[in-house]
Amino acid sequence: MQTNSTFSIIFFTRKSRSVTNKLSIYIRITVNGKRSEISLKRSILFKDWDASKNRARGKNYKIRILNTYLDQVYSQLLDCHKQLLDEGKIVSANAIKRRYLGEDDTHKTLKELIAYHNTNMITVLKSGTMKNYYTTEKYLHKFLKQKLKMDDIYLKQLNYRFICDFEQFLRTYKNNKKQLMLSNNGVMKHLERFKKIINLAFKLEWILKNPFVQFQLKFDKFDRQYLTERELERIEKTNYKNERLERVKDCFIFSCYTGLSYIDVKELTLNQITRGIDNNHWIFTKREKTNETVKIPILPKAMTIIDKYKRDSEKKEKNPLLPLCSNQKANSYLKEIAKDCGVHKNVTFHVARHTFATTVMLSNGVPIETVSKLLGHTKLTTTQIYARVVESKISEDFQNLLIRFETKKQKRLKEVSEG
Repeated sequence: MQTNSTFSIIFFTRKSRSVTNKLSIYIRITVNGKRSEISLKRSILFKDWDASKNRARGKNYKIRILNTYLDQVYSQLLDCHKQLLDEGKIVSANAIKRRYLGEDDTHKTLKELIAYHNTNMITVLKSGTMKNYYTTEKYLHKFLKQKLKMDDIYLKQLNYRFICDFEQFLRTYKNNKKQLMLSNNGVMKHLERFKKIINLAFKLEWILKNPFVQFQLKFDKFDRQYLTERELERIEKTNYKNERLERVKDCFIFSCYTGLSYIDVKELTLNQITRGIDNNHWIFTKREKTNETVKIPILPKAMTIIDKYKRDSEKKEKNPLLPLCSNQKANSYLKEIAKDCGVHKNVTFHVARHTFATTVMLSNGVPIETVSKLLGHTKLTTTQIYARVVESKISEDFQNLLIRFETKKQKRLKEVSEG
């Protein structure tokens, strides 16, 4: 705490520019000889101001009200000084003035925080991620307006109840057709993004306490869809005369055997196909989502699809290698393909990535560490979301275990008989 600094507050007046017989009242803050002044937007007649006491002279109602106001301002400025000392911040006349006027960091609002976050993150986060933050922002604005009846709120007003009330607002929010808009995990994703924004405020010291400290995000766990070996084979063996369906099918199968996401397949070019350490063809690329470098040996079925389309891509080096339409259209066509092939699952392009991890890799004994590297994950826990050990693999492993047990048993019996 600072103890060697000088600090004073005095009221003073200046001649009013608009009324000749009146004085405008100001307050001056002085810290270590440096001043800062605030106009109190109050005026008084010359005869009613006591310059020796720096207060209004008299006992009528208006004078008493004015002096009470001046005392309140004085106390509030003393409190601002104390707050800055307690927070270990630099105490200056301007700092006290800004704190009093609500212009310092402790008076930042939620909208200011969101605007700061979005401005700084737009060059860091991918456009798809930023789009999700904008959606969370819209829900926050609706919550403020519809439930709290306000356009904005100070960050220091945010508390645990605000978060709980916002959660309930999201859970019960309905569209124009009176349909609930969000599932539990949808609600949690919005709260997760809101939490990251609040964490930023805490790191910036715009808030002294993080209201999310006691709040727990609770996601529902569910099995992600993937294709079994038989279902994958059905789609592979289906050929379409319809060009759009054939192309989407090929791109989907390519993703099933490489693990690349939709955007990474769409942006794949011929110059990303190169010879690897084993002199076989590999894909060398960076994941669009995480910017992680990924090196994937190309399986024969994926190579067949590359050979099928590379002629069109060879015309220009930066041309996309595979003819993939928009994600929305691709998912629509995949539902049509799945129906044709008798696959009764909600097949989207992302199902291919799960299929690669589960059916193509893990079910065939590829270690999860290798799968994690091929998927471009920075954490093994992320891969475990995709990783499932299917029943056939469990059965195979148990059969191998029984064989080992039997081998050991026969070996012991042989040793006993020979002994």
